[in-house]
Amino acid sequence: MKALVCSEPGHFYYTNKEKPELKKGWSILKIKRIGICGTDLHAYEGTQPFFSYPRILGHELSGELIETDGAPGFEIGENVTFIPYFNCGRCIACRNNKPNCCTRMKVCGVHIDGGMAEYLLVPSSSLLHGEGLSYDELALVEPLAIGAHGVRRANISHGEFVLVIGAGPIGLGTIAFARIAGARVIVLDINNDRLRFCRTEFKIEHTINALSDDVTEVLMKITNGDMPTVVIDATGNQKAINGAFQYMAHGARFVMIGLQKGDISFAHPEFHKREATLMSSRNATRTDFEQVIEAMKNGLVNPKTYITHRTKFSEVEHEFESWLDPKNGVIKVMIEMD
Repeated sequence: MKALVCSEPGHFYYTNKEKPELKKGWSILKIKRIGICGTDLHAYEGTQPFFSYPRILGHELSGELIETDGAPGFEIGENVTFIPYFNCGRCIACRNNKPNCCTRMKVCGVHIDGGMAEYLLVPSSSLLHGEGLSYDELALVEPLAIGAHGVRRANISHGEFVLVIGAGPIGLGTIAFARIAGARVIVLDINNDRLRFCRTEFKIEHTINALSDDVTEVLMKITNGDMPTVVIDATGNQKAINGAFQYMAHGARFVMIGLQKGDISFAHPEFHKREATLMSSRNATRTDFEQVIEAMKNGLVNPKTYITHRTKFSEVEHEFESWLDPKNGVIKVMIEMD
């Protein structure tokens, strides 16, 4: 089978590999769609934590189920997606129903080879029914689930002001599910095109450009002097994360969905006097995936809004670097298998 390998930062090559063989408790998918996300871009840049090379990228996937063992209720030929965080089932996190932060986590396309290939072997326990959704829609379930999980961690109350920092694909999913939770969403970014996208496609009333606006002043005005009671970072940018502590209301929660390699730094007295809560949000759970699928089916989320670029699998090697350039306006690239 044909596969695309990221051999080192900044370099891909196509290769032929053996098609995976079915084993007990696993299933084989014929990959149909591959979504590109920040994890893939950061891996290409060499800035992705928990990463080693060479690696076959790809974890936002959908495909056709062609062989299976241990997947009752699933049928050969069914459109499916899957949860790409392969957990051990035995550690303290797994025993406490938090498989998304398993101590022995193997994320498909990060710790182990992923889906930039014609076929992929996945645990049968990770499969999700397609529920009548298209391959495009199913490939977008995972990134939307990341946002849904972060929102669930925040435990948003109806009418709260929620500041989402970063209007990339993960940020947009976070925005969508924060709104579903009843939040009054404020979006902060440095890219005017993305902020415009939020206003036109997501009908977000309040958007702020961190480069040209006085962020604190604008937030004070929007929130009537209170500041946001929830701040969610979806940038994975060290400067953005460290700077966001100043935007928290007293009693606020700060949820970090974005991930970066450096240290978090903030003034302890300022954090302490707010009795603030700091949380990380890692991956997503089956509950989050099911919430996303249900939201898609009920029209609460329109996945097609996110797709701005399409390409064929055979063209990825040549086009990938261009997706890092903000001038190209990439929100979500969807790769179609040839």
